[in-house]
Amino acid sequence: MTLQKKEKLLTIIKDYVIITFGLILYALSWTFFLVPAQITGGGVSGLAAVIFYSYKIPIGLTFFSVNLILVAIAIKVLGASFGVKTIYSMVVISIAFSVLPTLPSGAIIQDNFLSSVLGGMMGGAGIGIVFSRGGSTGGTDIIAMIVNKYRNISPGRIILYCDVIIIGSSYFLLHSLDKMVYGFVSMAVVSYTLDAFLSGSNASAQIFIFSPKYDEIADYINTEFGRGVTALSGTGWYTQNDVKVLITIVRKRETSILFRKVKEIDPNAFISMASVMGVYGQGFDKIKG
Repeated sequence: MTLQKKEKLLTIIKDYVIITFGLILYALSWTFFLVPAQITGGGVSGLAAVIFYSYKIPIGLTFFSVNLILVAIAIKVLGASFGVKTIYSMVVISIAFSVLPTLPSGAIIQDNFLSSVLGGMMGGAGIGIVFSRGGSTGGTDIIAMIVNKYRNISPGRIILYCDVIIIGSSYFLLHSLDKMVYGFVSMAVVSYTLDAFLSGSNASAQIFIFSPKYDEIADYINTEFGRGVTALSGTGWYTQNDVKVLITIVRKRETSILFRKVKEIDPNAFISMASVMGVYGQGFDKIKG
């Protein structure tokens, strides 16, 4: 096995290990905080929780069954290449819900508001970890992708509608306005935590590199590093020599790797880095509109 293949395999293994950690964190947010307080969150997890509160059907079983149906529909509608990581996440969460013990009510904290906030924070962080590695928790994400294929409705809005319906339905089964409100609080906290997590992990940097070994550095960025790079022609005003300036945009979490390689190629390279507010296009976020 070549070194490049080994590195690729290690990256894949690392992705799945981190995704698994995020999924377990998400499941713990339910079993430690939301379920003991009988709070309903969004997504298929929320639907499974409502069914558990009313009919005592295990959350893991309901979560797996509903997602299995959604994945089957998604494969037929979106194609057989539909997310392997999504299917993996679905299986891991179902197992986690079945294996992790549900603590008795008030085992950690007895305040329902704090339970909804802490559960939402932990759940949002877990989902953020999963999303940062290209994974998905399935559920309403799948519904959003299917609907979005036929209707020009943003996935975020579809997910919001689904979550509102699921949390709202808890009132008719639990007959508790307080529990429903706490569910919406949890949903808001999840959304805020997820946005905060992803905006940090997906922050991007614009980098200018000045080096006589620009061709070697550009080849590395383009082929091994997997990012686009543009060579601009310029003139050093002091020396009046023609120079090439490399410009590339990367995720901030990738900058340390790039800097180490540039230093290895040319220890005297001059580098300028600036934060950018938003990056849209291939390899980054989709253009919003």
